[in-house]
This record gives sequence, C-alpha cells and structure tokens, in this order.
Amino acid sequence: MTRSARYIKIVEWSDEDKCFIGYCPGIIGPCCHGDDEIEVYRELCQIVDEWLEIAKEEDRDLPPPTIGRNLAELLVTV
Repeated sequence: MTRSARYIKIVEWSDEDKCFIGYCPGIIGPCCHGDDEIEVYRELCQIVDEWLEIAKEEDRDLPPPTIGRNLAELLVTV
C-alpha cells in the first residue's frame, strides 16, 4: 500500500470550470484538472504521493490519514 492510499482523494465535475477537478482533503486543495476523470485521478494520486514524499524528506509531520473517517466531517473542514 502506498502512503497516499491512506488519504481520500476526490475528483468531481466542476460546472464552473467545465472539467474534472482533483483534490485531497487534509493534504492539498484543487491541484489538477482535465476532461478525463480517470486521468485526473491518476494525476491526483501522483501529486499526493509526491507531496507526501517531500514532506517525509523534509522531516515534516504527515497529516493524519483520512481513510476511515467520516467523509462529511472532512469536507466541512476543507
């Protein structure tokens, strides 16, 4: 399991932007977009993996995992 698998990743359609937007609550806000939902998810996973790797290299504390938490609670804090 990758480190990023412990974090919920969301890809949703944006009527305003007319494309899919990807973000990871607790890690990073909207950070990638595109017309293909699957490609946006792949890019989001890569961004989160890289973000977590950089945090580890810089000896920063990682945010608590979001998997298994109440999704509504997470979205309210975003």
